[in-house]
Amino acid sequence: MKTYPLESMSLEDAKRLQFHIVDCACRHFSGKELLSAGDFGIDPSSHGPRQTRRVEKAIAAIFGAEDAVLVRGAGTGAIRYALGSMLPDTGVLLLHDAPVYPTTQDTLATMKAETVTVDFNDKDALMSVLRARTNITTALVQVTRQKPDDSYDAHDVISCIKAADKRIAILTDDNYAVFKIPLIGCQGSCQEGADVSCFSSFKLLGPEGVGIVVGRQEYVRLIRSRCYSGGSQVQGPEAMEVLRGFVYAPVSFAIQAEVTDEILRRLNAGEVHGVRKAFIANAQSRVILVEFEENIADKLLETAEKYGVAPYPVGSESKYEFAPMFYRVSGTFREACVGMEKNTIRINPMRSGADTVLRILTESLSTVLKDKE
Repeated sequence: MKTYPLESMSLEDAKRLQFHIVDCACRHFSGKELLSAGDFGIDPSSHGPRQTRRVEKAIAAIFGAEDAVLVRGAGTGAIRYALGSMLPDTGVLLLHDAPVYPTTQDTLATMKAETVTVDFNDKDALMSVLRARTNITTALVQVTRQKPDDSYDAHDVISCIKAADKRIAILTDDNYAVFKIPLIGCQGSCQEGADVSCFSSFKLLGPEGVGIVVGRQEYVRLIRSRCYSGGSQVQGPEAMEVLRGFVYAPVSFAIQAEVTDEILRRLNAGEVHGVRKAFIANAQSRVILVEFEENIADKLLETAEKYGVAPYPVGSESKYEFAPMFYRVSGTFREACVGMEKNTIRINPMRSGADTVLRILTESLSTVLKDKE
């Protein structure tokens, strides 16, 4: 298996990003406001909580975008609202020819969206479809990988689409990528950046259920206008929690990336008996795919939980997840590579060190192999 993981941000770059986030926050809030919990309700001057509007402006500044809006429904809600604002009723949506993330597929089914698929890894094929299908109105580009052999660069795909037809509205699904890679989808020059980026605050050490859409003002304003009721508003305290999560996420993720690289090196050096090969992949988070010499994945996962690993995600890198996570390969990867779940698991170290992960893996494998004798 050959994988093409996304470029991780270095620890030094992550520190600079943390400082940038704090600087943007200080430019949009007074000191007392930063120490307040945040307000509730629909303030007439802002048509929502004032603190929420301030946080949205700070988020837009962090990413160098025209505007940003916080929505209900986490990353799924962000994508759903963005598609609703960008995909006309008679529009045609361009997708990568790969398994679609399940919640996104549910959104497309609900919208009864007409779709066109093409392999984003093949630029010639992409340009050919764009030339042939002149009725494409919108494109959805997932920044992380949908299948193990994905190698495309999201900004290259965006550039190709814009070169073919500047009228095509582009949104990127940036879940599992924000604050881990140098640029999200909407960042870059006008030729390289998407119209909007969508992601979840829960994956950035923030609150549950809050999605974020960042990008062009025309789409963001339309989304905001559709979230006018009190129950649709993200309240001030939640927005402040989003901002606080932003501050601590980049450095935490950079350390995690360093640990992931160390685990990969040590596994492929033969440190753990019973491991055939290890790979780094963005599936969906940046994880280690561990391939065993025997079909013991299910038993290994069952055993490892007893040694202290998280057996399933909460929000996948949420504020609740600090123990290493051993769990089955993602649904999109299982769909793309039938049978790999029998001898392969994915490991996310979360906030743990490499020694902890390798100790637990060694002990779990020893127990499983001993029980087989």
